Amino acid sequence: MASSVQILGTGQLVTLSRRMRAAGGARLRQNMTRRIRRAAEPLHRELQGAVRTMPLQSEGRKRNRHGQMGRGGPTPTTRPFRPMLAGGVRLSVRTTSSPGARVWIDRSRIEPKARNVLGQINQTGRLRHPVFGNRRRWANQRSQAGWWTRRVQAGVPRMRAEVERVLGDVRRDLQ
Repeated sequence: MASSVQILGTGQLVTLSRRMRAAGGARLRQNMTRRIRRAAEPLHRELQGAVRTMPLQSEGRKRNRHGQMGRGGPTPTTRPFRPMLAGGVRLSVRTTSSPGARVWIDRSRIEPKARNVLGQINQTGRLRHPVFGNRRRWANQRSQAGWWTRRVQAGVPRMRAEVERVLGDVRRDLQ
């Protein structure tokens, strides 16, 4: 899974950031950073919303070896699952080296046992996990494969066009 999307246009952005630095335009750089962030925020919000509302269908409860319905147990994570995963989708903007906007999955914000969940769902459309932490009993949940890739491909053209518009405005301000 492409765990991040970057709008770089590096040649234009690098040249522009050098010219801004030479012009001493801290205000101009802050303005450009803010506008590039605003261009990337809709995609960021859409990806977070997709994680929060992603359908995960279960195969249903199965009977244990004695023919009885299994019992539940405590959750193995300390935070609610979907908000924790959505919090891992981050947005960053740079105007110095490799300038641009980046929407990515920050694995350090996701609990250790769930760090590969988003990639697993994107690649296979399936989430396989132990039932309440019991590693002898596993469950499968189905979802849409390619959820990240489809949304990124749909959002990148609008984001790229907005960044190019911002670059044009900044270029005009520098002249």
